[in-house]
Amino acid sequence: MLSLKVLRRRINSVKSTQQITRAMYMVAAARLRRAQERIISFRPYADKMKEVIESVSSRVEAPYHPLLERREPKRVEILVISTERGLCGSYNQNLFRRVDRFLKENEGRWEEVSFSILGRKGIEYYRRREIPIRRDYLDRFRVLDYGAAKEIAKDLMEDFLGGKVDLVYLAYSFFRSPLVQRPTVEALLPLEPFEPEPGEPFPVEHLYEPPATEILADLLPRYVEVRVWKALLEHVAGEHGARMTAMDAATQNAQELIDKLTLMYNKARQSAITKEMIEIATGAEALKQ
Repeated sequence: MLSLKVLRRRINSVKSTQQITRAMYMVAAARLRRAQERIISFRPYADKMKEVIESVSSRVEAPYHPLLERREPKRVEILVISTERGLCGSYNQNLFRRVDRFLKENEGRWEEVSFSILGRKGIEYYRRREIPIRRDYLDRFRVLDYGAAKEIAKDLMEDFLGGKVDLVYLAYSFFRSPLVQRPTVEALLPLEPFEPEPGEPFPVEHLYEPPATEILADLLPRYVEVRVWKALLEHVAGEHGARMTAMDAATQNAQELIDKLTLMYNKARQSAITKEMIEIATGAEALKQ
């Protein structure tokens, strides 16, 4: 049995760890609330922008834009959005497994697959596996704001428009709830033709100034930025939700361990007291004799 001193030291150590995990839980919960507000308020904007582009596209005969150009897919780029820090459970690993499964499902379809990585954990993961990284965003963004989305979208569009790649995919975790984040790989470029859902009419016709073709040419690059920004918002909310859940579980596990060690400590202390009492009683009996 462990000594009382060792047990006390272990209990104090676990309590210190529990204080840290509880504090991290509270920080993650506060950040999650802000992230949820941002993504919930932004989703309608992204949907409305798509609706506007559909409306404009419907007024242009055979709309053309380089971002809509479909080429024979030989070279593919995947933007993987991971976290800078750990302590968020299996959040990153679930995303990496989803990307690996996506590549396995499409094995042999493309001649070259390259990665652009956002987040230290993703960079470390792919470097360990000696997978070539086209571009990394290590320490480039202190804060993931819309400016970051614009820069990332600009890089991806330059790769596509310059003919370096024929397809661009986004790999990120879609936020559903603090407990559920769905790893997703979705096509970004070329943009899909904008058409209404089957059975749904086009939006009400509007008059455009300047011409619809010019508006469309301006909106499509912005739409790519919006898609990237939405993925970043989903990722941030998912990361905080995963970290909050992981820290809550760690805090509960620490409490269970504290209870277990405290029980062991009390039993050891009781055993030591009983042993001392027996020794005293034995000594008293010896003195009487």
